[in-house]
Amino acid sequence: MSEMLYSKNPTKKTIVNINGVKFGQEFGIIAGPCAVESKEQLIEVAKTLLDSDVKIMRASAYKPRTTPYSFQGMEEEGIDILSEVGKETGLATETEITSIEQIKHASKKIDVLRVGARNMQNFELLKALNKVDNPVILKNGLASTIDEFLGASEYLLQGGKTNVILCWRGIRTYETQTRFTADVLAIPILKELTHLPVIADPSHPAGRLELVTPLSKAFVAAGVDGLIVETHPDPKNSKGDTLQQIPLKEFEKYVQIVRNYAKK
Repeated sequence: MSEMLYSKNPTKKTIVNINGVKFGQEFGIIAGPCAVESKEQLIEVAKTLLDSDVKIMRASAYKPRTTPYSFQGMEEEGIDILSEVGKETGLATETEITSIEQIKHASKKIDVLRVGARNMQNFELLKALNKVDNPVILKNGLASTIDEFLGASEYLLQGGKTNVILCWRGIRTYETQTRFTADVLAIPILKELTHLPVIADPSHPAGRLELVTPLSKAFVAAGVDGLIVETHPDPKNSKGDTLQQIPLKEFEKYVQIVRNYAKK
């Protein structure tokens, strides 16, 4: 039996359809603020996404932070707000899940569930998400190898689950000029090794707004199936990731740039 029975050596590429966006077949964008802060905030973001023909909105209600003194998210209230805005606007919704206990409520309210870097090897969480119908986005761990990343995906795929998307967001190294090191070579390697769609997160490894677009171009050139990026009405006054979120007023231009690269 192959060590990577479900994720490796594909005979056919998997396509994951989210609100009409077919990841694995076409280039897709997922965008929104780091965290749910209010319904008004999400409505403002949603309008810009719709104007830019982006059909999936990300926003985290649970925030696993380095210290307990940072904003931890609006939790269930945030899930409810995100769900409400999604229904009102027609956008698909995407959010991070950090524990098994959150799955029941979130899976009924939110379209796409995400496993963040800190939980890539939370195997009990992955096994629990294996049992839900929602598409799941799995991010690579803070210092994981590609094989460890694929190994974690096996926990989601066991039992026949197919709607899984891998998200590369870089790893922690000795470099301090960026928040994380985004090894762009990971994209073609993952595309070679797995049948799953592979997207990338340019916001977190960049850590600075001026680096998000160049890194997005690099990811697109490397062959990603899509990007998940942060955008906010007023990044300087946001409750997290203040330096890397794209101001809403600049978002449509960003989308045009990356889509043009994806067409080349």
